[in-house]
Amino acid sequence: MQKNMFQIEKISKCQRIIEHPLYRQELEKIEKCEADRIFCNHSFNHFMDVARIAYILNLERNFSLSRNIIYAAALLHDIGRAKQYIEGIPHEEAGAEISKVILTDCGYSEDEISVIVDAISNHRGSNHIDSTSNALIDILYTADKASRQCFNCKAQNECNWSLEKRNLEVYL
Repeated sequence: MQKNMFQIEKISKCQRIIEHPLYRQELEKIEKCEADRIFCNHSFNHFMDVARIAYILNLERNFSLSRNIIYAAALLHDIGRAKQYIEGIPHEEAGAEISKVILTDCGYSEDEISVIVDAISNHRGSNHIDSTSNALIDILYTADKASRQCFNCKAQNECNWSLEKRNLEVYL
């Protein structure tokens, strides 16, 4: 079914991300790279879990970030995983570069791109110094960890995550 111009204009920017050819291509690469992975995967389901948890955190903490910005960051936070597996580039760096292209094509402003890319670049926690200094980084970092069900994982004994990083209880 082909969309006419009016329908295309009504598509949200986040939906444009999901439909973007580069996004789809990178998701497929991640899926192939993780086909035999026994640990947590970086699938679209993970991205959506992170988005939903981040939005809840945003509401609970009264950060007033837009849902559009939160979902964009969550949908893209691990999109660089295939480049990490294949080329050895840290996924937050690769993801930041891939995200700039996708976000630009999807109609995000320069300011929005800057905020989202900063959160993607810092979502792993190495630069996560002050949780109040950047609300989007804080909730993306927290949601990414909370989305993991380490407490219910069959590969727990083989996992190299430290106990401090693991999500060992149902996130409430």
